[in-house]
Amino acid sequence: MINRILTPRELLIGGGSLAQLVPLLGRLGVRRPMLVVDPTIFRLGLADTAIGAMREAGLGLGVFSAVVEDPTDTSVIAAADEIRSGSHDGVIGFGGGSAIDTAKAAAILASTGEDVHALKVPRIVDLQVMPLVAIPTTAGTGSEVTRACVVSDTAAQEKMLILGTAALPAAAIVDYELTLSCPFRVTVDTGLDALTHALEALINRNGNAHAEALALSALRLIGANLETVAREPSNRAAREAIMLGATHAGLAVSNTSTALIHGLSRPIGAFFHVPHGLSNAMLLPLVTEYSLSAAPAGYAAAARALGWAPATMGDEEAGHALVRGFRDLNARLEVPTPKAYGVDEETYFRLRPEMARQALASGTPRNNPRIPFEDEIVRLYEIAWDGGAIGG
Repeated sequence: MINRILTPRELLIGGGSLAQLVPLLGRLGVRRPMLVVDPTIFRLGLADTAIGAMREAGLGLGVFSAVVEDPTDTSVIAAADEIRSGSHDGVIGFGGGSAIDTAKAAAILASTGEDVHALKVPRIVDLQVMPLVAIPTTAGTGSEVTRACVVSDTAAQEKMLILGTAALPAAAIVDYELTLSCPFRVTVDTGLDALTHALEALINRNGNAHAEALALSALRLIGANLETVAREPSNRAAREAIMLGATHAGLAVSNTSTALIHGLSRPIGAFFHVPHGLSNAMLLPLVTEYSLSAAPAGYAAAARALGWAPATMGDEEAGHALVRGFRDLNARLEVPTPKAYGVDEETYFRLRPEMARQALASGTPRNNPRIPFEDEIVRLYEIAWDGGAIGG
């Protein structure tokens, strides 16, 4: 079998690597960059050093800070319009997953003139676009190294998955020092998003040896450090480790795609504005339990990498240990159920068929070891409401 492995052409990883932004832009031939930056990051001044360095270098810098959480078609179109009107020749996504995904989609629109709604899967968007540099300020989404981004269709209330080389950054700067100010909830939710990426890459029907090695590395790093960074936010060693783990998870899942957890998660985010990593975490134990029997060796490997099962434990027992481990981890990290989060019960139950339709339409449930029917997804949403389990 031939595996197609896609990665950014250059990764700068390590504390202080942000200082290398201007030389990196030079290597990419970018003279007029547009900085697409999270508004909170911009207001707090985390991008000031980079902005100052680019201006001092004489670059024709533009700044777009009207990024919204869970990027929408309208916000992406606005960013693309500013890129075109300023004749920018490259884009920098600076912030969490929303900023980077906005930058990705805007760069595609500005480069190609495409309608954002025409880009969603099942289409694969392998197009030439202007260079994009991704600079994450959270350790979790992995968007800095993936060939995917997610944009919400505001009219349809649906999250559109855009997949292809057009969404793959030309380069990324992975500087863990940018995450030191992340609060507890952001640290936890993005870390659990990374954990989900690693798990879904490991058990994916599109799996390969390259993705497996990166996924196992990510699980080891995340398992050993997530709770530490949550409770000790200034622990630099743990922050560096979790940042590397998130990047490894992103590299892994970029070469397999996601699976059932992400498929079910996106509609919850679209309809109820639950942060992406948190909605993944709400589903993580349940979907793992549902899928165990179809990939016992993969789930057992995940349990061992996370430190929840010894090497001597059989696969079936290790898989059940993984489900228990996820439930216990969610409890310790204060992950709520949809009910506890405050999602309206009547709306949630009424929308289950539509959420199931959207989940299947995204395509990612087909990558799961156990592929569900629509009525099974409806049932999974029902069980997830208050954190229930399939086995009772």
